[in-house]
Amino acid sequence: MCGIVGAIAKRNTVPILLEGLKRLEYRGYDSAGLAVVDGGALRRIRSTGRVAELEKFAQADAVSGALGIAHTRWATHGAPEERNAHPHVSGGVSVVHNGIIENHDAMRERLRAKGYAFVSDTDTEVIAHLVHSNLQGGRSAEHTLFDAVKKSVAELIGAYAIAVVSESDKSCFIVARHGAPLLLGLGDGENFAASDTSALIQVTQRVVYLEDGDVAEITLGGHTICDARGNTVARPVFVSQLTAGAVELGPYSHYMQKEIFEQPMAVANTLEMVTNAHSVAPQLFGADAEEVFRDIDSVLILACGTSFHAGMVARYWLEGFAGIPCNVEIASEYRYRDSVPDPKALVITISQSGETADTLAALQHAKAIGHRHSLSICNVPESALLRASGLRFLTRAGPEIGVASTKAFTTQLAVLALLTMVLAKLRGRLSAEGEGDLLDSLRHLPTALASVLQVEPLVKVWAEKFAGRHHALFLGRGIHYPIAMEGALKLKEISYIHAEAYAAGELKHGPLALVDEHMPVVAIAPNDALIEKLKSNLQEVRARGGELHVLADQDTRMTASDGVHVIRMPDHAGILSPILHTIPLQLLAYHAALQRGNDVDKPRNLAKSVTVE
Repeated sequence: MCGIVGAIAKRNTVPILLEGLKRLEYRGYDSAGLAVVDGGALRRIRSTGRVAELEKFAQADAVSGALGIAHTRWATHGAPEERNAHPHVSGGVSVVHNGIIENHDAMRERLRAKGYAFVSDTDTEVIAHLVHSNLQGGRSAEHTLFDAVKKSVAELIGAYAIAVVSESDKSCFIVARHGAPLLLGLGDGENFAASDTSALIQVTQRVVYLEDGDVAEITLGGHTICDARGNTVARPVFVSQLTAGAVELGPYSHYMQKEIFEQPMAVANTLEMVTNAHSVAPQLFGADAEEVFRDIDSVLILACGTSFHAGMVARYWLEGFAGIPCNVEIASEYRYRDSVPDPKALVITISQSGETADTLAALQHAKAIGHRHSLSICNVPESALLRASGLRFLTRAGPEIGVASTKAFTTQLAVLALLTMVLAKLRGRLSAEGEGDLLDSLRHLPTALASVLQVEPLVKVWAEKFAGRHHALFLGRGIHYPIAMEGALKLKEISYIHAEAYAAGELKHGPLALVDEHMPVVAIAPNDALIEKLKSNLQEVRARGGELHVLADQDTRMTASDGVHVIRMPDHAGILSPILHTIPLQLLAYHAALQRGNDVDKPRNLAKSVTVE
């Protein structure tokens, strides 16, 4: 969701800004723009098309400048029209903004009373006028753009990451953040800012992560950061491990395809610490993990979207193997209901980006009402979620560019399986022999994932049929029901085919009314304790003329027939079976979307990082 890039250098920053925006396109956007200080004048260009179109405009108008800011916008306030695109301008001040300003209406009236005219529907324009007003009101040599921005953000209520330039000061640009990610990039005689590390790997790998409430002045020679209390602070410098190659397509047609096929390596990297181990230890999750894990009596998982589905799978593992009560809640719902806190519960938050606004807010709420123990599972180092948690585990999926999550999900599941082993061992429910068997299964998982990817040609045949349909049902039982939910979500996200998932036993309680020859039904059929129950459910579908598409283990004795299409899984992973069955569902969504001519990596109306509520 929305991307920011800022730069100050002794060279033309427009190519840097545009390349940064290109690397942020995966986040989702519907307009783009940039503003530079060219000589002593502010120049702005905006487009409701792709960044490539913005680049053409910049070249046609010969836009250049050693100081500039740029933005990709995902519409919240106001339609995706050029007048609502960022940057916004007030006098000689220009602003880009991620987030939502909750008190923009009241501030708009106040600024109108001061004579400011509004030309957009956005909350961001309020910030531009406010900074301009505070800059004009200084009236002293000591009053700078830095001062004006600090004064302005103190008046804002809501979530924001902003970057500001002024044509009256070519020596700096100012950034600030609260509730939305923003980082600085440190160069040699030039410096940068962005909402994502990937935007800056072209120019630097040295980054500084800003904290909530920070306001920073960026100059050619360095940066100055003030915290929420106005104190000058130093934030640590990190060397990003992200490389340009990691965010390039290589031989693949789409990022989603690339990321599906990267899953064996992503899971192997995530589990590297136990690859050669003879046992699992709580310290995998932090130095204090053993003390915390011995103290807890339950688990509360908070997450959104795909990460919520990972949490639902984990509930089966945690209760079934570790014997610990587990509740899973949608993060955006959890903090708006009255719940009963348990100080001895372990609150687990799961997020690909670590900046998911609803998940961050849910964790903060859990802490506020009395939860003492927290663990975050995330794919982005130094993300806000990891910093807010007592314990943490960093998945090593690498950058995930496609909006529809794939490798982030399977690596989350791998970590949750590892956590289940640790908790089961501490609670005396995992024998040494059982621990060894599970470790062998984890070690074999990357190989098993690679073998499952070989079913792609068979899935393509299914996808050709799905592409012309408008609805689909996904069925699973037990621990595979959340995988059915994930399969339905993937199909909805990128093919725009309406899909719903049900626990197969629920068919008779309503959904069976939808089944006819036009409704494809996908069933996940592992050879587990519920397979015979599932077969009965599938017979109900065939009796109503429904067309079945079954993902079956080798030994489930299910055969293809008229109206029954079967893909046999080439490998089996025992309790890790949900991870394997995820792969064909990802491939089905991908190929169905291709058949329908959709933009696979950038589905309509969706953003990669949901950093606003």
